[in-house]
Amino acid sequence: MQWRGWAANMGNRPILRSAMAGLVYFAVAFAAGFALGTLRVLVLIPRLGETSAVLLELPIMLALSWMACRWLIARFDVPRLTMARLVMGGLAFAVLILAEIGVSVFGFQRTLSEHLEHYRQPSALLGLAAQIAFAAFPVVRGHR
Repeated sequence: MQWRGWAANMGNRPILRSAMAGLVYFAVAFAAGFALGTLRVLVLIPRLGETSAVLLELPIMLALSWMACRWLIARFDVPRLTMARLVMGGLAFAVLILAEIGVSVFGFQRTLSEHLEHYRQPSALLGLAAQIAFAAFPVVRGHR
């Protein structure tokens, strides 16, 4: 109840509500991706290979993102304005990419160029395509 009151206090500030929704949208996706990514790395990749494992994970991640997007749009009362939805999706995407770089550089001790080089692999390109879809969901939901 307190959370709803806090969100409602953002009142007539649709861009602020959109930005807050985007940050929570990122957090939900990052947490789900971290959990599913752990299962992918420990269980699926050794049995199926990287690309097949990613192909199994992506529909689950996209479905979770789609549902989270709907819930957050309602929770933060994000208006149907394209700009408000772009703020939500764009901010979530930007923070997600920064977090991914942070995990790669600080968690796996890769350089930034090594991280970017990783995008030459089909599995990484599939993941990036899914992240772009994740970013577009708020706008798509605004036009439904």
